[in-house]
Amino acid sequence: MGDVLAGIHAAWEFTPDSVLIRFTRGNRGTPKLFQVLGERHIPLEALESVTVSPGKRGTVVLHAVPRPGADPLMDAAAGQLKEAADPYRLVLPAERATLAEYHAGELRAVLPGPGAGPAARRLVSSVGAPLQFKAYDGKASFDGEKVSFRWSWTGASSAKWKAGDQSYTVSELAGVEWHSPEAPDGHLRLLFRGGAPGGAGERPARADQDPAAVVFGLGYGPVHESLPFAAAVLEAVREAAPAVPAAAVPPRDPAGVAERIRHLGELHSAGLVTDEEFRNKKAELLAEL
Repeated sequence: MGDVLAGIHAAWEFTPDSVLIRFTRGNRGTPKLFQVLGERHIPLEALESVTVSPGKRGTVVLHAVPRPGADPLMDAAAGQLKEAADPYRLVLPAERATLAEYHAGELRAVLPGPGAGPAARRLVSSVGAPLQFKAYDGKASFDGEKVSFRWSWTGASSAKWKAGDQSYTVSELAGVEWHSPEAPDGHLRLLFRGGAPGGAGERPARADQDPAAVVFGLGYGPVHESLPFAAAVLEAVREAAPAVPAAAVPPRDPAGVAERIRHLGELHSAGLVTDEEFRNKKAELLAEL
């Protein structure tokens, strides 16, 4: 077991090659998306950067940013998540700022960095299939191999009723477009190889007229249901594509390891880490030289 930093809605466990994020269940105020995710294993090669900044009302925020292509959930979200629902933000009491800075420094020392570019393959798993949710104009379901839309007689447009219920295999798809239900034009739209189903014709501009899309509304397609759905579809599409070797994590610099041991000693002297935590972490760092 590695060092654990417990925040308000999650706890991060740090190991030499990953961060294990465990989200709190049942606590008042915990975003429903976190409760659906449960826990996430984040390899260090999946991260691009990490920062520590002041939060609201006496808190500090440890924030990691995944590399593009590494996490289908964040790729599907495309920057639309509110800060409070970002699973890569750990909100801590302000008195833990020093510990947050220490762990941020530890991560920065080993991350591939922005220069590594997009990940060549998926490194973080999404919520697996089967998944389903109720949209305003129908019900969407995904079984790992195909996406199906079954239209609602009260909400679906005449164009969708005319086209009939739809089912698309992963092999037909190039991706998925998710527009947050918290935005005016919330919807989930499937993207196809060749631009349209079967590569024929021009698709309707509006999601409510497109048989390969479902639209959201008040209480329909909430973030904690529709975003994991979109991520699972995106992950399946990428898994079906040919794999490309991922960039390796660069070796650690001995001088950097020595500096981190010095910093660890300062935390120990200040009483912020126990004797056992100090010994164990120092042994880990020395093993990297």
